[in-house]
Amino acid sequence: MGLLDVLLGRSRAVGPDLDRLFALPSAAVSLEAAAGFRPTGRGAVCFATVEGAAFEQAHREVRALLDADAGRTPVELSRDSYGYSWLVSHRSPDELPLLVNDVHAVNSVMEANGFGPQLLCSLAGFRDDDGRRLALVYLYKRGTFYPFAPLPGDRQRRDNALELRIRAVLAGELPVEGDLGRWFPVWGAPGL
Repeated sequence: MGLLDVLLGRSRAVGPDLDRLFALPSAAVSLEAAAGFRPTGRGAVCFATVEGAAFEQAHREVRALLDADAGRTPVELSRDSYGYSWLVSHRSPDELPLLVNDVHAVNSVMEANGFGPQLLCSLAGFRDDDGRRLALVYLYKRGTFYPFAPLPGDRQRRDNALELRIRAVLAGELPVEGDLGRWFPVWGAPGL
């Protein structure tokens, strides 16, 4: 940051820090204790859809890396109705640290192959005893997390009160995105 930036009150965005993903397992303990949400074993990485041989090579690297575990569901590639691509990993609900490793590996391989600018977000899914769903979403370009809690039903509505409650629970555990305008809905996210 230069002197002019300081004088004009400008600041730089934090930027990606993939190691922040490793804080999710300890945050999940607080999330379960305070709000009753437990991991579902599903996580995903979202990126702008990319075509071509370089992406196919990166996708093969990700699959080879993550599908090496015998007896587990392979990583799936899917596209949502908005045209974004998702690489989805499935683990047992008690394997959140392994799921976080999967998500971190996908982001790392994509970044190493030059697809960092296409990375949008990653998420880990949670559910409570009443069946309510929750995702902890990591914004790749901001290096922050936010909760996303869709309400049940066909209409696209979210439980804002629950999201704000979860923000308070996680404030000391994760770098929570302070700009609520950046708490983008991830409707139909396959990892949720």
